[in-house]
Amino acid sequence: MQLRFVGCGDAFGSGGRNNTCFHVTGDRVNFLIDCGATSLPAMKRLGIAREPIDLILITHFHGDHFAGLPFLLLDAQFSRRNRPLVIAGPQGIETRLAQAMETMFEHSSKTKPKFDLSVLALAPGSTHQFGAVRVTPFPVVHGESGGPFLGYRIEAEGRVIAYSADTEWTETLVPLARDADLFIAEAYTYDKAVKNHLSLAALEAHLAEIAPKRLILTHMSDDMLGRLGTIGHATAHDGMTVDL
Repeated sequence: MQLRFVGCGDAFGSGGRNNTCFHVTGDRVNFLIDCGATSLPAMKRLGIAREPIDLILITHFHGDHFAGLPFLLLDAQFSRRNRPLVIAGPQGIETRLAQAMETMFEHSSKTKPKFDLSVLALAPGSTHQFGAVRVTPFPVVHGESGGPFLGYRIEAEGRVIAYSADTEWTETLVPLARDADLFIAEAYTYDKAVKNHLSLAALEAHLAEIAPKRLILTHMSDDMLGRLGTIGHATAHDGMTVDL
């Protein structure tokens, strides 16, 4: 199984990086985690075929994690996709997706796709099975608007991928990522406390308890990007692949 960072940037494109989107493939799985506004051109640039993608997991409704969906769905429609697609995310995702479609492309939400599209809300703490992908959402803390906010613990092909999503430190990150084969964690700042975001210092204070087998930092601001050679942890970059 392999994970590719289609985009790992923050909302402001710090370092010229694309918005959040991770592509996971294996013998029996092909799915995305988040689909930020830049995801479709980034996938095309990397030569990633969209037709085989079966599932898209959305963590929250901010544009750098969610706003790529209207473009991806219209691309699927016009390229005559016929493979079923499931989009799953926080409560309210069906309404939010329709609103985003209408904002960007008027009347597009009322056009019935030529493929079977399912949009599903996920309840925190409940495990959901999507084919060979087992997903457990955990609530995280990222403000008042754009939520609910979820992080994910994902089991597939004998491996566990954990993703913090955007969040300040919260104790739910411990069961979300404990002993994971790969923990992708936001490290927005080095040690500066920024409300609703995770600093590396706050994360490091709990790493011994979480004990992931592998940690990769993502969603980094200029503060973090300026320290990449000194922080002592693996960091994501656009196009980076990780074998699991």
